[in-house]
Amino acid sequence: MSAAPKSRLGRGLGGLIASAAPKPAKPAATESTPETPAPAPAAPGAPGYLEIPVQAVEPSPYQARREITLEQLNELAESIRSEGLLQPIVVRKAGEKFQLIAGERRWRAFQHLKIKTIPARVVEASNASSAALGLIENLQREGLNPIEEAHGYASLIRDFDLTQESASDRVGKSRAAVANSLRLLSLDGEIQGFLAKGLLSVGHAKVLLGITDPAQRTVLARRVIEEGLSVRATEKLVQERKTAPASGSTAKHRALPAKDAEAVVDIEKRLTSHLGARVAVLHTPKKGRIVIEYRGNEDLQRVLEKLGVEL
Repeated sequence: MSAAPKSRLGRGLGGLIASAAPKPAKPAATESTPETPAPAPAAPGAPGYLEIPVQAVEPSPYQARREITLEQLNELAESIRSEGLLQPIVVRKAGEKFQLIAGERRWRAFQHLKIKTIPARVVEASNASSAALGLIENLQREGLNPIEEAHGYASLIRDFDLTQESASDRVGKSRAAVANSLRLLSLDGEIQGFLAKGLLSVGHAKVLLGITDPAQRTVLARRVIEEGLSVRATEKLVQERKTAPASGSTAKHRALPAKDAEAVVDIEKRLTSHLGARVAVLHTPKKGRIVIEYRGNEDLQRVLEKLGVEL
């Protein structure tokens, strides 16, 4: 008999929750506002399951998800209104309150629907286990964007003094997958925004990491989006940039005083970023030239439009 297939996330949320010791509790009656029917309870016979006041729940400080859109919240609320809650939230006791481990969107949907109680599974979990459980929940069920996922791993490592290996073990990911995800946080904020919004893929980002100069990297990222370049086409573009002669370094400005050379390099970077094309400023105290690199007729037309030149 063949072995059972391994879970994509190793132990997974179910395994981790099952290993935690649930607090026994007697189910309480579900309350609801007159205009909103109470949602159907989920797995009422499960140990540790009960109905808890929505107002007694507080969000997790380890939540990896950075953004919950109103559209997503409305869709989930309508689904809960018509079908009931298919999966209870997971919480742990925190004084007189319950702290969320998994299910923040479901909890917020109940607030939106003005339902007074919510089905919950109460478990005992350490801070580190709570953070790992919440991250796994999002990865398995609710889909974090690549930057949220990377911040989730970074939080586990930073807040609980874990190594990449131990963090990857907690969430059932390979060490290489966690390491590659964390590399995305070395990108500048604009490119991280492109990734979070789905304008660039993780494949594009990995290729762009091959460019060490942040200004050049941002220029290429914008071009990839504007021209709809594939990952393969981006690889070719990055390779061309790597093999092209350097134009934005202080090396060619050695004849200038240090402050002037730094100023010229800064101007080059600003022009390069503004035009989306490599720019060299060949400057002397008496005269100089600005050289703009472009690739083909379409790229030339794009640069001219940036300069405000009409053809």
